[in-house]
Amino acid sequence: MFSETVELRGHIIDSLILPKVLDTILTSGGNFKIGEIKIGENRVDQSYARVEVSAPSGDLLDALILRLRQHGAEALEKTEAQLAPAPADGIFPQDFYVTTNQQTFVRLGKTELEVQPAMMDSGIAVDEASGTARAVRFYDVRKGDRIVVGHSGLRVVPIQRSTSRTDVFQFLNTNVSAERPKNAVIRDLASELVEIRRANGKILVVGGPAIVHTGAAEHLEQLIALGYVQRLFAGNGLAVYDIESVLFGTSLGMSLERSALVDGGHENHMRAINAVREAGGITDAVEKKILTRGIMHACVQHGVDIVLSGSIRDDGPIPGVTTDAVEAQKIMRDKLQDVSLVLMMGSMLHSIAVANMLSAAVRIVVVDIDPSAVAKVTGQQSFQSIGLVTDVEPFLRELVAGITADERESGASGNGAGGKE
Repeated sequence: MFSETVELRGHIIDSLILPKVLDTILTSGGNFKIGEIKIGENRVDQSYARVEVSAPSGDLLDALILRLRQHGAEALEKTEAQLAPAPADGIFPQDFYVTTNQQTFVRLGKTELEVQPAMMDSGIAVDEASGTARAVRFYDVRKGDRIVVGHSGLRVVPIQRSTSRTDVFQFLNTNVSAERPKNAVIRDLASELVEIRRANGKILVVGGPAIVHTGAAEHLEQLIALGYVQRLFAGNGLAVYDIESVLFGTSLGMSLERSALVDGGHENHMRAINAVREAGGITDAVEKKILTRGIMHACVQHGVDIVLSGSIRDDGPIPGVTTDAVEAQKIMRDKLQDVSLVLMMGSMLHSIAVANMLSAAVRIVVVDIDPSAVAKVTGQQSFQSIGLVTDVEPFLRELVAGITADERESGASGNGAGGKE
């Protein structure tokens, strides 16, 4: 049998890290022996465990230790990270280390470099001269870059459950099913958003066309006007249907007042695109008073940073939509660095894409009528995400009401500058 000893530190009991590690060892065909364990006496105390891990082959042991590192296990024997040059632009060396979205450190000599940003599905490029380590995608890699290979000399620090029972992100199960009451959860979320804004945190909304289709646009406008949205990520569709609803009172040809198809309504989204293109863009359409209300109008009026990315399905698209997917990724990554909370509503594909770029420390709220969409986004963010299976309109309506009530009770006036940073 081949063996290696690992250590675990932190809130490894109440965050279920130790049980996950032991389960991973057994289900992967290995065995374990707990050499030492110290459990904190109080809730705020950290715990410690030393575990000897064994496997029938060296390759199986290496693969097992790699999986355990994702849960924060550290090898008892401290080794240095191995680096190899990138063979060409856009190509990682063989056996390159693939990151998670957890905080990660690279050991070089006696120094540990924190990998920035914490982002999953990337490689790690190390600049020894400047003493930096950064997560890089394929399009970031340049020939000769020093890339981390293997898993030696790496330390992963997983997000652990808060010791506070007042944190809505900690005491809830990740997904709130359609059958469970949501009013209390939404009120707690409203309070969370108020606290974030008081601390000058940034809130990002990732939105899909369902916001317009369900009649929730007016509530999102209010959220923006109150100063609780600093950035909006969406596709061409949300912008187009929002503009269509303002100009024609329809969304994809459906009357928002009568919930019925309008004669010739199928033309309206094309006419909406044409109107914005003729104006020169969304900001121009607002300045020329072509758009006098709606989500896009509110974003322009309150300084919300809009990032619109296109897809192969798009009509138009309207000016300002980034049609190059790689370029859109770069823009999003840059604008995610200082975000505190992401509110994802009715946009599964955009939400999954953004979730894959986020550090595990960023809080996520996912709202969708489809349970599978909620589960796909929240599955990897155990302690930092909440999923609500519900329609977007009642969620946003109650969230805005909760924020307004919270501000009124505390005597706060929100962020008077609206969404401006």
